[in-house]
Amino acid sequence: MTWFQALIIAIVEGITEFLPVSSTGHMIITEAVLGMKPDDFSKAFIINIQFGAILSVVVLYWKRFFQTLKFYYKLFIAFIPAAVIGLLAGDYIDMLLENVIVVAASLFLGGIVLLFVDKWFNNAQADNEVTYPKAFKIGLFQCIAMIPGVSRSAATIIGGMAQKLDRKTAAEFSFFLAVPTMFAASAYKLLSNYKAITTDTLPILIFGNIVAFIVALIAIRTFITYLTKHGFRIFGWYRIIVGLTILILAALGIDLQII
Repeated sequence: MTWFQALIIAIVEGITEFLPVSSTGHMIITEAVLGMKPDDFSKAFIINIQFGAILSVVVLYWKRFFQTLKFYYKLFIAFIPAAVIGLLAGDYIDMLLENVIVVAASLFLGGIVLLFVDKWFNNAQADNEVTYPKAFKIGLFQCIAMIPGVSRSAATIIGGMAQKLDRKTAAEFSFFLAVPTMFAASAYKLLSNYKAITTDTLPILIFGNIVAFIVALIAIRTFITYLTKHGFRIFGWYRIIVGLTILILAALGIDLQII
């Protein structure tokens, strides 16, 4: 992986991590566009630069992380389902990470869902209270995002709205839940692929985290403002266009690495 490739992938991560468009899916597609062949370091890089993105949540919402212990209990309860599924199906998930077609199909189908989310969960009397049962159910929704191309952000925000939370509260809880979830995933991937982290690759990994952190700071603020005012439809159409384009190119036999 070159420094330029690391820069592009980190920018993509920072922009897409908290948008309902699937950051992992976009990084996999970006790898294909850049003509990169997945290897141990690139797989570790894709997961580990998410640490830089989640650090932006802690910085932006640092006061929320000094609340009562209930805040952390709720995050832990919501984190449990993904932790269990991740441990049981980690190898299968890694295999799917190499499949651009799976990503494209997930983007397309997820885009259709986002077109109707605002109507399905038009919570006229939505609240901003995340209870323990709601936290656990949101955690179940998060498990869907283990399929590459299914956005963790979209799954958890929709999960929150399904529990009668307003968009802003659902989005912010999704951001908070990203911290333990992505930290655990990053740490696990780092330990599993520690041999790929060498004196040559470590600077690139650190660089990627810094870029993802800076870009995510901007993306979070922009997304919260847009989502509160306008909803999900534009993200739905974006996912449909990107997913369908890749599926058509694949059906025509065009090498996705020269898109």
